[in-house]
Order: sequence, then C-alpha cells, then structure tokens
Amino acid sequence: MHLAHPLGVKAFTYRRVKDDERDAADLADLLRMGRLPEAWIAPPEIRELRELTRYRHKLVGLRTSCRDQVHAVLAKLGIPVTCTDIFGAWGNTWLDGLDLPQPYAGKVASLRQLNAGLTGEIALLEQVIGDLLAGHEGYRAIQVLPGIGPVPVAVAEIGDIRRFPGPGQLCSWAGLTPRHRESDLKVSRGHVTKQGSRMLRWAVCEAIQRQPAGTRPRQVKDGIIARRGTQAKNTAKVAAARELLTLVFYGMRDGHIRRASRPGQAA
Repeated sequence: MHLAHPLGVKAFTYRRVKDDERDAADLADLLRMGRLPEAWIAPPEIRELRELTRYRHKLVGLRTSCRDQVHAVLAKLGIPVTCTDIFGAWGNTWLDGLDLPQPYAGKVASLRQLNAGLTGEIALLEQVIGDLLAGHEGYRAIQVLPGIGPVPVAVAEIGDIRRFPGPGQLCSWAGLTPRHRESDLKVSRGHVTKQGSRMLRWAVCEAIQRQPAGTRPRQVKDGIIARRGTQAKNTAKVAAARELLTLVFYGMRDGHIRRASRPGQAA
C-alpha cells in the first residue's frame, strides 16, 4: 500500500485533461521510477492515540466556551468576579450564592452543568491516554520540559520519531520553517509554511507561553525580541517553538532530554 502525498502530486490539477484514468497512470509511472511522493501511514495504535487526543482537544474547547459564556453573563449583569477561578471549589460556592434574575440564572445553571460533564469526560480521556503511554520512554522524557502537559499531543501527532533524520525535518513537517524561494543569485524567505500537523504546531506554540527564564526556548525568544524589538514577537515565538520541538525530537529519540538550558543558566 502506497499513500501519495497530495502536495507532491498537486501539479496534476494544472493539466488540460484530468481524469481518474490519467491520474492512476501517472501515479503508477512515478511509483515505477521511484519518484512517487509518499505520506507516512500511521500504524493503528498511533491512529487510536491521535483520535483520543484530538477528541480531548475538542472537548476542552467546548468547556472553555461554556466557561466564557458564564463570564459573559456576569459581565452583562455588572457582577464583579471576586475570585480567580469561579469553577473551583470556592468559586462554585460563590456562584451558588448569587441571586441572578431569569433567564440568566437558568443559563448559568445549564452552563455549569455542561462544564461539569465535560470535565468528567476530559478526566476520563486523560486516564485512558495515560494508560496507553505507560511504558513510552519518549513520553516520560518530554514531560520534564516546561510547557509540556500530561496529554501527549506531540507523541500522538509525531508518531514514529525515527522517520525524521533530524530535528530540522521535524520542524519542517510541523510547518514551522520559512518558505524558501531561490533563483540564480536571488534568495527570498517568506512566512512559515504552516503545512503539516496543525495540532502539533498549535501545541508547541502554546507551550512557548509557559517557558520560565533560563530555558533554551525562552532565551531564543528573548534574544530575538532584544535585537529586533517587540514588533518581532511573533517571529520570536516561532523560533522558540522550533527550539522546543528540537528538544522534543531528541527526547523522543534518545529517551532523555539534552541540556534544556544554556551553560551557566538554571534549567
């Protein structure tokens, strides 16, 4: 079984005559010559893990929407929030004591019930995912990296790390490398390609927001902002994300994290 990469055969769409018979013949010719651009076919266990992590991501988004709507109702009624987490133990007690008029009281009660149900489903999924990866050395290794949570989005999306020769290829697959256009002596680089796994790209960019001082991704980010100013903060985030993904690559490949901070800096 061979799975052709859609970007590699995109030129087929520009032909004057295009049908299934011609496409099949061209794909067969490319395969015969050893030039068929192929995509990696994830094994069943990786597809199962991806299904669970992506479903959890959807549920977290729904739970966040419910919580935002509760905050919106309180803001509409002009009620100041006096606690940091209104869905924690003290926050739930505070919400119970509010005397809200209808229909806002019913809406808040419904949203809180949905939030509780989604929280239970998310906790169950996290337990199942943790059991699936109980003996995964790469998963245990990357847990020491700041910003990497208990849900292995990187492990699920990357799959077999050995299919990448180095961290540069992994960053390119995640869509975190800039476009490159070169002709004769003219070379131009554009924005990042944003090709590959959108979930992995989102996960590492979110993890950058939780990097303490002294870590290598944080130092890369701060160095770019110091040289180019705050207008380059998005560029700095992408560069820091590539640095973090490099650490993830070596952690999943070797089973341990290489030095996560520069010499002389605390990890």
